[in-house]
Amino acid sequence: MKRVFFLSALLALTIGAFATQYTTYLDYIAKWKKTAMQHQQEYGVPASITLAQGLLESGAGQSELATEANNHFGIKCTSDWMGDVYRHDDDRKAECFRMYKDAEESFVDHALFLKRSRYERLFTYSVTDYPAWAQGLKDCGYATDPTYPKKLIRIIEEYKLNDYVIAAKEKDPNDPDILTPPALATDKKKNAVSPADSVVVIEAAPVIASFSADPEPPYVRPLTAKEEKAEFFAHHGKGKYNGVRYTVAREGDTYASMAFSLNVPERALRENNDALGRELKPGDRVYLAKKKTQAPKDKLYVWTKPGQSVWELIQKEGITEKSFREYNGIPVDVRTFETRQQVVLHKPKNK
Repeated sequence: MKRVFFLSALLALTIGAFATQYTTYLDYIAKWKKTAMQHQQEYGVPASITLAQGLLESGAGQSELATEANNHFGIKCTSDWMGDVYRHDDDRKAECFRMYKDAEESFVDHALFLKRSRYERLFTYSVTDYPAWAQGLKDCGYATDPTYPKKLIRIIEEYKLNDYVIAAKEKDPNDPDILTPPALATDKKKNAVSPADSVVVIEAAPVIASFSADPEPPYVRPLTAKEEKAEFFAHHGKGKYNGVRYTVAREGDTYASMAFSLNVPERALRENNDALGRELKPGDRVYLAKKKTQAPKDKLYVWTKPGQSVWELIQKEGITEKSFREYNGIPVDVRTFETRQQVVLHKPKNK
């Protein structure tokens, strides 16, 4: 009898937790649906994607980042971010996240963040094609979680978020008759699950029931670090120049995702490529170890092209930025070459 009571109590607690989360999600949708629909009309980001990412990334506004930093989308600091920052453990300890004065500012920054060139292909999809948007976010490097698209799609479908996309195409978000989440259209008390009502008497052999608003995906054995690296090079390949091995970035790669696959710290990978504060682009050469201070012996100098960046040249020639600038007396604030000129790739003999 004790076991029956325990299972009944466990079932009651599980259903109660499910009902609480469901209500929390509906409250979040009701609060931010207008903003999401306005951003769809102004920026072209589907309201369903905005709401689903907000729900997932912030735990419906309950996460530490959301409550302490008003960051509802898990957006990390980038080289162009001039606002306040918040340190939070994520893929690495004490990572830098953007901090906002209020949640509304976080929603605006999310829309602007997706307007960056990295995500421009998303806007070739229809606003109603949420599966394409969900997969596109993952492919463009928004998240490293391989199940990220599935999680967004499940939230969109479970809470019928695509209805807000359709409504935003036809109505003013300020319309008082705009869609209301179904469970909020009636008395919340009628939708609540009472623990007392959920207690059952089990006469037959006890059956352990499981209820979850966020079911775990099927188990897939994770790759070992060695397997992860082998899988990475199977798709990226390797090259070698000036005695240092390198690979080439593909669409959707980031320094963070590449560092994870290579099992190295992201900062070390960036420092090897003089890329602190720089975003990775498809086609960029990524060195797997620190570059040399000089080019190959048979390559003493090169001619620059107007508009060519200093970083582009040093990556092509496989030498460190610090050495190259010292050899040629180029200040750190000079980022591109304005004219065709000869630059040396070895330390001058008189230095």
